[in-house]
Amino acid sequence: MPELELERYELSEGPAYRFESNRRDWLKSLGGGLLVLLVVSDLERAQAQEAGRGGWNQKLPENIGAWLHIAPDGTVTAFTGKAEMGQNIRTSLTQAVAEELRCAPSRVKLEMADTSVVPFDMGTFGSRTTPTMAPQLRRMAASARETLVGAAAKQWGADAASLTVADGWVSDPASGQRAGFGDLARRTDLVKCVAGDAAVKPPAGTSLPKVDARDFVTGRHRYAADMRRPGMLHGRILRPSAFNAKLVSVDASAAAMPGVKVIREGDFVGVVAPDEHTAGKALSAIRAQWTAPRQISAADLFAELRKPAPSERHDARSAGSLDEGLRAADKTVQSTYTVAYIAHTPLEPRAAVAEWNGGNLTVWTGSQRPFGVREELAQAFGIPEESVRVIVPDTGSAYGGKHTGECAIEAARLAKGAGKPVKLVWTREEEFTWAYFRPAGVIDVRSGATKDGRITAWEFTNYNSGGSAIDPPYDIPNQTVTFTPSREVLRQGSYRGLAATANHFARESHIDELAAAVGMDPLEFRRRNLKNERIRAVLDAAAERFGWGRTKPASGHGYGLACGTEKGGQIACCAEVSVGPQGRVRIERVVEAFECGAVVNPEHLKNQIEGAILMGIGGALFEAIDFDNGRILNARLSKYRVPRFSDAPAIEVVLVDRKDLPSAGAGETPIVGIAPAVANAIYQATGKRIRSMPMLPQMLA
Repeated sequence: MPELELERYELSEGPAYRFESNRRDWLKSLGGGLLVLLVVSDLERAQAQEAGRGGWNQKLPENIGAWLHIAPDGTVTAFTGKAEMGQNIRTSLTQAVAEELRCAPSRVKLEMADTSVVPFDMGTFGSRTTPTMAPQLRRMAASARETLVGAAAKQWGADAASLTVADGWVSDPASGQRAGFGDLARRTDLVKCVAGDAAVKPPAGTSLPKVDARDFVTGRHRYAADMRRPGMLHGRILRPSAFNAKLVSVDASAAAMPGVKVIREGDFVGVVAPDEHTAGKALSAIRAQWTAPRQISAADLFAELRKPAPSERHDARSAGSLDEGLRAADKTVQSTYTVAYIAHTPLEPRAAVAEWNGGNLTVWTGSQRPFGVREELAQAFGIPEESVRVIVPDTGSAYGGKHTGECAIEAARLAKGAGKPVKLVWTREEEFTWAYFRPAGVIDVRSGATKDGRITAWEFTNYNSGGSAIDPPYDIPNQTVTFTPSREVLRQGSYRGLAATANHFARESHIDELAAAVGMDPLEFRRRNLKNERIRAVLDAAAERFGWGRTKPASGHGYGLACGTEKGGQIACCAEVSVGPQGRVRIERVVEAFECGAVVNPEHLKNQIEGAILMGIGGALFEAIDFDNGRILNARLSKYRVPRFSDAPAIEVVLVDRKDLPSAGAGETPIVGIAPAVANAIYQATGKRIRSMPMLPQMLA
């Protein structure tokens, strides 16, 4: 590809790529150096595929995007639209760049999730960062390394193949000459356009400590809710009395307090004030009347979910003949499983700071999709996307719950009406009520097996919760798998693992039921029907470490296991539970084996797996949204139970490192095994089969 002088490139206005004005100024502020760009990347194709699956009407990335800059002082800056939400991709992506540049990670700085600085990105979801963004940055870093080596070889009249790179220096062993990245970048002062096919090394698999860990531990890190702007006001929003309510009348006369302004646009009513307390006091003084339609309650949920959405088509796949498979079976089993709506409950509720400067809007907010939020803001205010900048500070968790920009739009509305910057932070009750939920679902399963443990028939129908991981990983000759979207009851959306948790819960619980029907050990039954060697490997690893089959559980205790695959990861989970005389369930011990290709950072991968297990315990045992007639009844942590320290079992993680395979993401898949493993352990302990999540209400009933 051609090499272009930096200044000439920045002034170019060709159709292939244009820097936004602030991006141009930002790059100039770096003071020259080497800038690495990519032409039509694999990432673009991956994002296009993700867009098709996700259903978002997002544009594709530009043909060329800037990904890496090496400044004259040796500072390496990498750019990515991915957002850090506690999953620690800032660290893993820093590792990827540092490993390819053969330099210390401390030399590398990541600019993340700022729509006016980084290349377009679909968003941080679907465990896509490790398999798509990490290789992308590796290729860019490898190209930068090759360019620096080439510059040194030219300067010294040496063979580039004979030079070495280490710790930010290029050296010639023969002559003893060496030059730092900064000096070579200053002398090069070029833009390097690459096709993205530079040779890269596999992940080193080292446990680099968390980048900026001290800032998070000491409280120095600033989240969206910590942002301050000159002259900033604080906002609050008047919420409807119920879902789908319409505003009949509003009396804001009592909110006329010093420094308070009431802003109304149709049914949107908000207040701004010099401080949070005054904003809350003014909001409480507003008197409003609403009208809302009659809506169903949680008691009617699962019957309602069986009603298909009139505008949606179901997805069905079949192989063989289900009728023949059932006739060939010695035993048949038919069961129904349900999963409740649950909340994401992020540590950091939604927050945004919005500031208008003429017709330009800047918003700081926690989001998984900064470019998606930019698009929402542009549409909401009828302005070009180029006039909107979204900046995402490292965010206090999301779990799929921060895809949308409602808080950002609300803050921008208040800021526009007030004529000053406005900070809006949702309360915990607002987060529970007005965010979206993990979809509830009903799953019907019918199956058959022979006496020797071969599954002959499998019929699996999921209503509403989704199609992720719906296909069985087992070797089943006759099967029908169907996903049927339902009429929307509550607002629902992405959640960690999507529907893979519901589908694994139903499938792996049912596999145990089928094994019991033919009188076979659950581990042996699974192994007999698995041809997927990667799943067999994690299943054997978990069972071996757990000691499956070597000991019997104590009285009142039970063992259970589950396995599966999702998003390129293979999972197996073994659990031991104890059940008290009143039906109280405690998870005593969990062993989980996980394989996601080549391990990037073992310690942080273990942290991801442990966190997923603990989060999965909530949905498995007690998390559920209670609602009636358009109102959430448990919209606070005192009423909505999440896992506590006292709920944490002993957890042992077994990593199956496949250095021969590309790395897959690990943020979602480890959550799917704990619920079915616990359900199966409860059955062994009590003889009671629990087919609903959460399980604890069923045990206490």
